[in-house]
Order: sequence, then C-alpha cells, then structure tokens
Amino acid sequence: MEFDGTPLVFRSDALCRGFTDHELRAARRSRELLAVRPGAYVRATDLARLDSAAQHRLALLAMAAACPDVVVSHVSAAVLYGIDIWNVPLQRVHSTLDRPSGGKITARRHAHVAHLPTEDVVAVGGVQVTAPARTIVDLARTLPFECAVVAGDHALATGLVTRADLDEARGRCRGRRGAAQAGRVVAFLDGRSESVGESRSRVLIHRERLPVPDLQRVLSDDGLPIGRVDFFFERERAVGEFDGLGKYTQHLRPGQTTEQAVIEEKLREDGIRGAGYGVARWGWRELSTPAEVVRRLRRAFG
Repeated sequence: MEFDGTPLVFRSDALCRGFTDHELRAARRSRELLAVRPGAYVRATDLARLDSAAQHRLALLAMAAACPDVVVSHVSAAVLYGIDIWNVPLQRVHSTLDRPSGGKITARRHAHVAHLPTEDVVAVGGVQVTAPARTIVDLARTLPFECAVVAGDHALATGLVTRADLDEARGRCRGRRGAAQAGRVVAFLDGRSESVGESRSRVLIHRERLPVPDLQRVLSDDGLPIGRVDFFFERERAVGEFDGLGKYTQHLRPGQTTEQAVIEEKLREDGIRGAGYGVARWGWRELSTPAEVVRRLRRAFG
C-alpha cells in the first residue's frame, strides 16, 4: 500500500520478503522506521515530507489495512476525501461502528458508535468510509461551528456534496446528539466560499452580526466589469476582501509573476473605489482579532 509514493511498511510484508523481526526492531531503534500503528511503519525520511493531514491519512490507511471491516469517519473521512479542515486535532483516527454502544477512545483511535445505513457507507480505494454528506453532517454535529463550516463549504464548492445530499444525511441523523447544531451548520454553508479564509471570514461576519454579504459578486462601472469580489454588501455599497497569500503565489496565471499580480490587484481595487464602493481588506492575522475586521468593515460601510 502506498500514499503519494510514500510506502507503508507492514511487518507481515517485510517478513514475507525475507526481513527478520530483529532487523525491523533495529530499524525502529535507529529511528529509520517509525511506527504508524502496531505492525505498520513508515520511513522517517518519508514521514518528514508530509504535512499533518497527509500523516493522518497514512495512519488511517494503516488502520484500515489492519481492520478491513472498520468504517473511517468524521475528520479522518474528511482527510481521505481531501476536504479542507481547520483547527481540528489529528492525533486520533476516527471510525464508526454500527452498534448502539461500545465506543472507545485511545491514544491513536476514536471509535464512535452509531447506526450506519448502507447509503451512508462507500468504498474509497478499498477503504470503507462514511459517504461525503454523512461525513459533513458528522463533523457538523461534533465540531465547533467555525471548523464545521470550513469543511462543509469546501465540500459544496468542490461538488463533493450537494445541499440535497446534506439535507438527506441530516434527516437520517435526526434525534442524535448534535443534530440541532448540524442543522444550523448545514443551513449556513455556502459553496461559493473559495478558501478556508473566506469561510472563516463568513463566520466572523455572522457572529459579529454585520450585514449578510453576497459572495463572489462581479461589479461593474458604466456597464464595464471591474472585478469579482469576495464579499459584497449591497446596501452599504461596500466590498470585503480576504487576502490570502495564494492569489499572489499559488493562483497565478501562466507566465504571471507575483509582482504583476500585486499590481493588477491594486488596479482592480482602484477601479472598485473609483466606482464609489468602500473597500475593507483583511488577512490571516486579522481573523484572530475579529474587532479589527469589524473596524475595517464599518469604516468601509461609512
């Protein structure tokens, strides 16, 4: 089994290939091999190249190989699907057992218990996992509102789920702990949100009871388009822009330089201001100080 070219080394496979337990123990003592779970290892050099989500995916694949009947769920299912997650602990692999009781939490695993209808379980690469909509609803039931919105917005934006899918999955979870909370999360989700930062900004605007913005509105001046904006406050004639660094580094057009992107963004903002709209910008740092985002928005409203 491999993940992005990083092999999981299983004890059973190593023994079949002629290696001995003595050699495996020596490799672990020297830290050449690191344990992902009992009987499953990864080379230290490979593990160092993976971010926390990729390391978690390696751990859940190792668990699924050892326990093929397990159903991966919650944040582990989100990682397997490639759903954006934010501020969610990844030290434990989450799974769900179709039974009324018997859940268990250990250092490496969180086994939930719940009814699992057949429509809520799919196979991904040979691994049993909760279906995308069930995964989002489980996260909405169990995570803080902001964390769940980040995941749900991304699942909608990428087409992994539809609102109808979410409504059906939520209906099947009616009466369970957190169902009311899940309803609030699902009602708030918006697939037009294009990044973790934009989803977190939506939550901040909502919590601060600011006017509800339209998302990804294309503005024009005298019939000519002047730019698409993250947040548009129509009555206030104001625009909100979340400045993630991706627009200047990761999302450049072919041949476009970072310097050109910065200049074009400045010209776009000049056009928006020239059309009579107030503009508020904020980034990752300001999201941790909501009062600053509110101050900038109210200044743009004024």
